[in-house]
Amino acid sequence: MASTVSDSNKTEKNVIVLEGATVRLAGDSGDGMQLAGTQLTSTSALLGNDVATFPDFPAEIRAPRGTLAGVSGYQVHFSSQDIFTPGDRLNALVAMNPAALKTNIQDLEVGGILIVDNDSFDAKSYKLAGYESNPLDNTVLESYKLFRVPMTMLTRESVKGLGLSQKEADRCRNFLAMGLLYWLYGRNLDATLRYIESKFGGKPDVAEANRRALNAGWNYGETTDAFVSSYRVEAARLKPGKYTNIVGNQALAWGLIAAARLSGKELFLGSYPITPASDILHELSKYKNFGVKTFQAEDEIAAICSSIGASYGGAMAITTSSGPGIALKGEAMGLAMMLELPLLIINVQRGGPSTGLPTKTEQADLLQALYGRNGESPLPIVAARSPGDCFDVALEAWRISTRFMVPVIILSDGYIANGAEPWLIPDANALPKIEIKHPGPQSLNGEPFRPYQRDEKLARPWAIPGTEGLMHRVGGLEKQDITGNVSYDADNHEHMVGVRAQKVANIATEIAPLEVNGPASGDLLVVSWGGTYGACTTAVERCQERGLSVAHVHLRWLNPFPANLEQILRSYKQVLVPELNLGQLRMVLRAKFLVNAIGLNKVKGKPFVIAEIVKKINEMLESSK
Repeated sequence: MASTVSDSNKTEKNVIVLEGATVRLAGDSGDGMQLAGTQLTSTSALLGNDVATFPDFPAEIRAPRGTLAGVSGYQVHFSSQDIFTPGDRLNALVAMNPAALKTNIQDLEVGGILIVDNDSFDAKSYKLAGYESNPLDNTVLESYKLFRVPMTMLTRESVKGLGLSQKEADRCRNFLAMGLLYWLYGRNLDATLRYIESKFGGKPDVAEANRRALNAGWNYGETTDAFVSSYRVEAARLKPGKYTNIVGNQALAWGLIAAARLSGKELFLGSYPITPASDILHELSKYKNFGVKTFQAEDEIAAICSSIGASYGGAMAITTSSGPGIALKGEAMGLAMMLELPLLIINVQRGGPSTGLPTKTEQADLLQALYGRNGESPLPIVAARSPGDCFDVALEAWRISTRFMVPVIILSDGYIANGAEPWLIPDANALPKIEIKHPGPQSLNGEPFRPYQRDEKLARPWAIPGTEGLMHRVGGLEKQDITGNVSYDADNHEHMVGVRAQKVANIATEIAPLEVNGPASGDLLVVSWGGTYGACTTAVERCQERGLSVAHVHLRWLNPFPANLEQILRSYKQVLVPELNLGQLRMVLRAKFLVNAIGLNKVKGKPFVIAEIVKKINEMLESSK
């Protein structure tokens, strides 16, 4: 088999070929674990592996060093096969201190590789993490392949002579850990060396220190007697094309830019920073050359109201937030719905309620998206299923928003937003145009402009202010049908409420019917939405390989539902709905279709692992016998 490392990085030791590996780096928030994880991800992608990641950030901005609350982690699953999740059990864990060990060791498989910075396991550190004695001396760790690496000492030795302080030298430990992992899994150093040059080229001493630490880690793996073997994961057979490694929030931002270009619109984002949605604002602010305008408002209400104004003015308007911010936007969301203007409202869900778990993932805002406004105020809802899918969701949501003249809610979550995967870069010329037609003076034919005159989709015209003859009234008061005049007539109000609801329902005619993965009827159907896609897909496929009568559908549109959903639900004896909440979609499905849907629910700030869903499938099938 061909080697996966360059000549300069070839190992002379035994190499074991694996189908895939799941690795997690964990340490203090200042230890550079996110950087190390992203570099391992990028390097694996360049080698042709399929990759899925799960970054885990501490909620505290700067928790006391060495404490459990300050642990930051980054999990990478790279494989020679198609994968959809960042992995269940860890094959390898790198723990930079006792706190990182304590919070992560339960996820490491029995017999898995455990690499620790032996220098950081002093009495003060392990007591700070809640250990009474040094955990490395505990017989409990005999279940793992423990490697006590003197990372701090090796790092300091590698950067000697560069004039760095001890604190500056210790900051390079993440590169030493990276180099050791690169050796262990046959990763090439070249991409990370290029990153060091581009990132730290202006600080030659720092760049040289990181280069030395990276090489020192690789050389340690190659020369020490502790490691007798390394591993190799071959390239995956992905669809041919040009790929880039992409993060969910980045993909969403790129999709929004693409939608603006495809519809001939300038993009306006009105946003207030909130974790984990802020990176969309950060990313979009880089693209002024594409006509993107970003406005960091003083609060959530101002953010969405500025976007409503931009939409009224004819721009592609977006507002972004997470759960608590969406609550604050609620009244203005109703206003946008009343005005019947196109607008994208992006909710990157996080653990709640209130401030909750701001750096953890959850799917608990579905009912808020469906019903969290006063009055009869239905809005279409579309949910991304993976980091790369965020790009496509942005295009689809804007197409629907402009075609039906209605605000659209896009649901993402912390897992999708911060996760990364290889993304096949689409051919920009092949992306379908998003046709938008604004009425002009010639459309009047001598008649007065009727701002609520509707087409066959019940969409009203999108009139641009200042266009001759198209003066019209907007506001939050109920409008008279057709004319748009303020109306307090009871029959008109009921009529308008019905029209707006029907318009949202009509979207079902524009969205693709659900595709079933598995038999068209059978014993059990698994229904997923959002970020549960990968775990559900893999779990169902594993059960199908064992001959079980299980199928899977994934809901992209949550309002309206696809037209064939009811037929599919009724084709199976049992329905399972895994959700990272207490059963919100399950409740809606039971109420709307009167099916006895069963929930698998988890609210721990972490995504499902495949084994949890497989276990529930087995339990349901066994109980039905």
